[in-house]
Amino acid sequence: MSVSGPPRFMLAPIYGLRPLESKDVYVATDEQEIAKLDTSVPQTARIWNYWLGGKDNFEVDRQVGEEILKYQPAIADNARHCRAYLVRVVRFLAGEAGIRQFLDIGTGLPTANNTHEVAQSVAPESRIVYVDNDPMVLVYARALLTSSPEGATAYVDADMHDTDLVLREAARTLDFSQPVAVMFMGVLGHVKEDAVAQGIVNTVMDAVPSGSYVAMVDSNARTPEVVEAARIWNQSANPQYHLRSTARLARLFDGLDLVEPGLVTVTQWRPDTEMTDEIDPYGGVARKP
Repeated sequence: MSVSGPPRFMLAPIYGLRPLESKDVYVATDEQEIAKLDTSVPQTARIWNYWLGGKDNFEVDRQVGEEILKYQPAIADNARHCRAYLVRVVRFLAGEAGIRQFLDIGTGLPTANNTHEVAQSVAPESRIVYVDNDPMVLVYARALLTSSPEGATAYVDADMHDTDLVLREAARTLDFSQPVAVMFMGVLGHVKEDAVAQGIVNTVMDAVPSGSYVAMVDSNARTPEVVEAARIWNQSANPQYHLRSTARLARLFDGLDLVEPGLVTVTQWRPDTEMTDEIDPYGGVARKP
């Protein structure tokens, strides 16, 4: 499976809409979610979609994306490296680790090699629950993410801070008496306080049994460029993003057993290419003992 190149999903062909432009008014079958779209404020999922070469973004998203690229030109490549990291993580979890259930919190816009596609390519019976509260993400997910006949895919409209709701709705699809892989891919940076981020992780991991896993990735404050990029982001985009040092990121795994090679720059986590240069996003996978 390719992990580069533009996403293959677009909203317009599904709903018969015009290309996305700021202030457009949409009519779609999922009217409640479409009505929630705020095209005047840049949104995380749409900016990342722009960096990944997608078309599911608005002018305000592209403006912020371009401004950040001036200070951190590598961020578009970093976005692709994070997607490749997700693919390797899910392959490991569904393959070597034998996980058949995935709880992907903070899904983002669908693109190539989504969690369910990778997991079910390894184990077709895999069951995946996606969680997001961005109305645009939810419209795309319901329209475009499908499951293999043997497995299942479900979507929960929830803020990750509301862990009770996340877990209650996820339990409709997942069996919490069996191991689950919980994924926080680039979302805990949107939680300002370390204690709150740790609380989210702990609450979810307390709900899953021994043998479950958690996978994370977030950027750290290792270079002046990424610090400046975060400052620009926080001036305009929603939600804000808070960089953490490697040590602070590592503490989010407290009480869990990190899988080799531990918490590392994502290009160095079990790479399948020779490109292992250090970049700003750091990721790791840990097992609940």
